[in-house]
Amino acid sequence: MNIFRNIREVLGGLKREKLAQKLCPKCGCRKLRISSSFDTYPRMFGITPLEYVCAYCGYKGPIAMELEEAKTS
Repeated sequence: MNIFRNIREVLGGLKREKLAQKLCPKCGCRKLRISSSFDTYPRMFGITPLEYVCAYCGYKGPIAMELEEAKTS
């Protein structure tokens, strides 16, 4: 029982952070979406990485920038 109490304390101490905003690496637009999993057959089974698509410039690729908020203390 002691191990479950320790696990509960550790999990309770973790803070859930907000997901960072995804930005297009080419133009910086915030209108970036994940491509449909039906675009290519292997992606349905998790073999290939996610592909992001920019609605503004048409960028397609597995890389996206993340915008993080500055933490003030």
